[in-house]
Amino acid sequence: MQHITSRQNVRVKEAAKLRDARQRQKQGRFLIDGGREILRAIERGVDVVEAFICEPLLVDGEARQAAERLRQSSPVVATVTAEVFEKLAFGERATGVLAVAKTPATADLRQAKGLGQVALPAAPLIAVIEGVEKPGNVGAILRSADGAGVDAVVIADPRTDLFNPNTIRASLGTVFDPNVCIASTEETLAWLGGLGVKVYAARPEAELLYTDADYRGGAAIVLGSEAEGLSGAWNGSDVTGIRLPMRGIADSLNVSTTAAVLFYEAQRQRTI
Repeated sequence: MQHITSRQNVRVKEAAKLRDARQRQKQGRFLIDGGREILRAIERGVDVVEAFICEPLLVDGEARQAAERLRQSSPVVATVTAEVFEKLAFGERATGVLAVAKTPATADLRQAKGLGQVALPAAPLIAVIEGVEKPGNVGAILRSADGAGVDAVVIADPRTDLFNPNTIRASLGTVFDPNVCIASTEETLAWLGGLGVKVYAARPEAELLYTDADYRGGAAIVLGSEAEGLSGAWNGSDVTGIRLPMRGIADSLNVSTTAAVLFYEAQRQRTI
């Protein structure tokens, strides 16, 4: 196992570049920073190609477990000094373990997994997020969807890199779920129409309160970006607008907060 002490090491420099979206696209790789996130990636079959471990920084059980799994499964593992790891780690959190993985085809809209391949139960609950631009919001929505038991999440016409380190961290690794997919808005609408599910679009100006919508059968909850909302593609007669009541001076909530409220209301109805 190689031990790296220089921040100028070629492998370190190439991995550090993956903080940038253009480099992730160019190299076809992305960073996974953190024990929990790495463990979930390995469990979901993500192709890890190399890893960096800083032994003194392995302070929690998940980080140590991830390091051990990487030693067993990754073809190239290096130990590094704390100074080198600082160059690699994303943000201020340094757990002592970082992996570099191949970008799954589902992260590329041109190679998006066919939505017809998504495994769904009868009467599924589906989330669609269209054009959400902040990686942290995308990750938070994925985390809420996982917690609420949403069966599939479709990222429609994405405006951010699905494997941005912020998305991975905010999702706590739930971004690696196989039922998280990328597709165009047109593909998503056609897919939902074929499933025959009710489609509810979150809109501040909608008349129907979110608690009055019926999610007990197959249903899809659609959310748009905070800046622009949903595109006109969701204005059809087969889409019902829903809103959250706003009692203060703000006219809307953060999109990830709205998503959590809607997902858990849907599950409340579906489990009573």
